[in-house]
Amino acid sequence: MEGTVDGFRYGAVTPVAAYLMACLGGALGLRCIVRTLLSTQSWKAGWLALGAASIGCGIWTMHFIAMIGFQVVETRIRYNAGLTVLSLVVAIVVVGIGVFIVGYRGASARNLSFAGVVTGVGVAAMHYLGMAALHINGTIRYDAAVVTLSVVIAIVAATAALWAAVTIRGFLTSLGASLIMGIAVTGMHYTGMSAVSVHVHDSTGGSWAGDSPTSLLLPMLLGPAIFLLLAGVVVMFDPLLVLGDGDWNRPAATSARTAPPSEPLAEDQEVRVIHARAPQDPQWAAQHTPHR
Repeated sequence: MEGTVDGFRYGAVTPVAAYLMACLGGALGLRCIVRTLLSTQSWKAGWLALGAASIGCGIWTMHFIAMIGFQVVETRIRYNAGLTVLSLVVAIVVVGIGVFIVGYRGASARNLSFAGVVTGVGVAAMHYLGMAALHINGTIRYDAAVVTLSVVIAIVAATAALWAAVTIRGFLTSLGASLIMGIAVTGMHYTGMSAVSVHVHDSTGGSWAGDSPTSLLLPMLLGPAIFLLLAGVVVMFDPLLVLGDGDWNRPAATSARTAPPSEPLAEDQEVRVIHARAPQDPQWAAQHTPHR
């Protein structure tokens, strides 16, 4: 018997909540990657790892919030906890591979293409691994053409996100990129879900036991949600991300170096200019150091 598949059990609540979590993870991830571009002296590996974990948690949380609204009318649903956790690990690891490739090897077309394919395929793998964790009293089937389309969407979304991460630095532009990324990732999920059909087995000898989707998913969603909240606090209170590539840590010599040529520098200003230039040109500094 063909089952009645419904992906919107709670109406627009789960799609909207899923989209917002995808946007949050994307926004935090992009800002963390931008942090490594604004200051090459920062702990680059740490910021890239935080960005990858934020994007991965956002994608995974989006998927399972959306799955709370999924039901097959004729049968109850239960989830395999091990596969559900494994899908989270896969999401973070594959996004991390893409982020570190671009973060350390640059944003050339070749690197972006390779990283985008790896990340996109990994995101799709996370989705279908999460679907493998779903157990019903029936057989789940997929439309191969729609599955392929969902993988293509995942690759395009991942490539665009990585490009935005290394190209867009402003806060508002990063926010806009994360909103678009959220649409792409959520669209990939619901495209993949549209490929699903279910053949329900006849129940004999009693009803097939299943759990409420919220009994497992809600407790498991709590951890990644708290992580995203903490990552948001780190990003919000980092001075370089708040002020951007501005004057917050720039030496006072900046204004002195840009003084008009017609106005002679005071001696203390000249000393600051020399100290600022000294690391780049020690010979020039030695020649121009005033003698007292």
